Amino acid sequence: MDKYGGYTSHPHTADMYDLVPAYVRRTDRDFYVRYCREARGRILELGCGTGRVLIPAARAGAAVTGLDVAESMLSRCRDKLREEPQEVRDRVTLVHGDMTDFDLGGKFKLVIIPFRPFQHLLATDEQLACLRCINRHLDADGKLVFDVFQVDLNMVCDPHAAEEVEDVSEYEIPDGRRLRRSGRVAAFHRAEQYNDVELIYYVTSADGTTERIVHAFPLRYFFRYEIEHLLARCGFKIIELFGDFDKSPLTDGSPEMIFVAGN
Repeated sequence: MDKYGGYTSHPHTADMYDLVPAYVRRTDRDFYVRYCREARGRILELGCGTGRVLIPAARAGAAVTGLDVAESMLSRCRDKLREEPQEVRDRVTLVHGDMTDFDLGGKFKLVIIPFRPFQHLLATDEQLACLRCINRHLDADGKLVFDVFQVDLNMVCDPHAAEEVEDVSEYEIPDGRRLRRSGRVAAFHRAEQYNDVELIYYVTSADGTTERIVHAFPLRYFFRYEIEHLLARCGFKIIELFGDFDKSPLTDGSPEMIFVAGN
């Protein structure tokens, strides 16, 4: 299974990504764009994908370098950038690369990792390699901002999670086909702290033919102090910790763990 979320082994997922309403409406976009606007310097986004955060940040005036391991996602991002004014395109640099091993030849005021790319790094060595690369690329007064979901222990142990549950009701997509999506946990690996996840897209054409597209990937989950220790091992200090994108404090019921760190 592709450790990077299936995006490199299943290029069609790049086309599906921008069609998911929950991704389009996700409140993290404005949260990260505000940090980009305030950074007053070069910004690096790891796992930039199709430009969901990168393009709005560039529109807001930020100079952003986006790195992604999936050429299909970068290609989709380039297509979207062609629709933007020249001044927006001039602020963007796209790099095909691995977030655990990159050298961009410069420093950044801000590094962001929105919406789970860090959770595609299953092994501790990969997580540390990523954070050390970031530290080498961060200005002395720079910040790292990234999110992981806060674990719901009931879900980690839920035997019904293997059943498909619809999370996107059927609707018409721009090319006239109809799309719905469901998801399930195909396997639990509690000793190694990751699950095998499947996102299942059903795409129905005008003639009634339905294609079933399975986006399968392993997803690592973390606990608060595990992340704190990873950051400390790589020379980071936590500046702020939030439980959601409204900057509310982390509590037992928070859906997210959002770390703001400096070196």
